[in-house]
Amino acid sequence: VKAFRELGHEVELLSLPGADPDAEDSSASREKTTVQKTNIVSTLLSRIIELTKYAPEFVFEFIELAYNLIAFFRVNKVVCRDQPDFLYERYSLFMFAGVLIARMKNVPIILEVNDSAIVERVRPLFFKCLARRIEAWIFKNSNGIVFISTNFKNTVESQYANIAPSIICPNAADVRQFNLDGIDREAAKSSLGLSGQVVCGYVGAFVHWHGIDWFVKEISPKLSGYPQLSLLLVGDGVVYEDIQSVVQQYGIEEQVIMPGRVPHTEVSSYIAAMDYGILPDSNEYGSPMKLFEMMAMEVALVSPDFEPIAEVVSDNENGWLFTRKDKA
Repeated sequence: VKAFRELGHEVELLSLPGADPDAEDSSASREKTTVQKTNIVSTLLSRIIELTKYAPEFVFEFIELAYNLIAFFRVNKVVCRDQPDFLYERYSLFMFAGVLIARMKNVPIILEVNDSAIVERVRPLFFKCLARRIEAWIFKNSNGIVFISTNFKNTVESQYANIAPSIICPNAADVRQFNLDGIDREAAKSSLGLSGQVVCGYVGAFVHWHGIDWFVKEISPKLSGYPQLSLLLVGDGVVYEDIQSVVQQYGIEEQVIMPGRVPHTEVSSYIAAMDYGILPDSNEYGSPMKLFEMMAMEVALVSPDFEPIAEVVSDNENGWLFTRKDKA
């Protein structure tokens, strides 16, 4: 969105009620064009969205399907009012309203795809066959698709006979936020009590599929033998307390700093204190955001050699690759 605006295009954001992607941008240099919704329907939708976190999968997917009705009227209203040159949509499973309106109004639509009914997902699908049928129609009837990795593109093309023209565009960092301008690395270390230490960092969710729990369990018994090495683990999640227990078990609290969840605007100040980073795990098709944000600040990572990561990390040049799932 920022790139489009910098090129002189007018961009209007239309998102779920209560979700304002522009909210973190306090810049007064441009007029915000985000559609603001403060009515009763928006409030009700926000409550429903919150409840879906606790809903069974089939209920969650019914709500996703039902949202097409609301999205149809919201998107159609904006398209009729503003007559956009094209729509750019971040694809969501079961979400066909945007493509349907684009076809009805003869407006081009580009999809940015980083999820699919045919890849292994953290939250397995209940209506998988239905999701695939809808997805096949969406991918065929859009005007273009942006995939986050070659692996993802190849996987989709192998499952669907006919999809729109596509390109590969890995994730990226906002270099206005993630840069070293005016940052003193030693001061950043000092503020965290890490002066003189070699700091290995992690930023992200503390969840099983990111592998941070097994990484800490593997390294904790050995860490005290390397007193100049410290871990700076930024984030929170379901395995946070488990990791904390392991650290306490081995008495390495002074070497493992765990500040918990921090505001996104402050993440760069923590990355500045890192000498290198660790990305314990990923998946076959994903393009991890934190990989790019840390690299933008000249922090190279030790990462698993999944194809999408190997597309952007050259071993021993701008990072280090290890054989995926090889914990040792």
